Amino acid sequence: MKKNKLNKLFWEERYKSNDTGWDIGDISTPIESYINQLENFDLKILIPGAGNSFEAEYLWKKGFKNTYILDIAEMPLNNFKRRVPEFPENQIIHSDFFNLNDTFDLIIEQTFFCALNPELREDYIKQMNKLLVKNGKLIGLLFDFELTEDGPPFGGSKLEYINRFSKFFSIKTLEPSYNSIKPRENRELFFIFEKTN
Repeated sequence: MKKNKLNKLFWEERYKSNDTGWDIGDISTPIESYINQLENFDLKILIPGAGNSFEAEYLWKKGFKNTYILDIAEMPLNNFKRRVPEFPENQIIHSDFFNLNDTFDLIIEQTFFCALNPELREDYIKQMNKLLVKNGKLIGLLFDFELTEDGPPFGGSKLEYINRFSKFFSIKTLEPSYNSIKPRENRELFFIFEKTN
């Protein structure tokens, strides 16, 4: 896969052809567990590269009404609207993540980082930092396998993530995920990063 082809058209085609191996059809267990311990229902939450966004559906049904989803592809956002018709239209953002200007208390990462061209990793981290309020949190899952030319998904290592993210975030948690779904066992790191500057 040519990494420069990972554009809007690429992702629209993947959804149209139902070539969506990253989509597990439900919220992933580690993210569900994290959401279940949240107590502040006023948190402003973003899920970028949301796809069909079962995470947002789960948040919405739990009472987190200040949740936003963003995707460059329109088809998964339409799928989401059909599943959760009561979700506010203005909280569904059809746009490029790097063009977003807003701030959030919490951003949830789920197979978005690994879908981007690895050359954009520094830009991703800077944009995440910009989108979070002071002491805001970026949480989620990162793949823990060798970064190769093949992808998406593109892998990475704990050491790489520490080196990259620690410039902009305090690393609160970055550990092997103990409750990953079976196909991703021993291949995911669960993380909590807090914006410090």
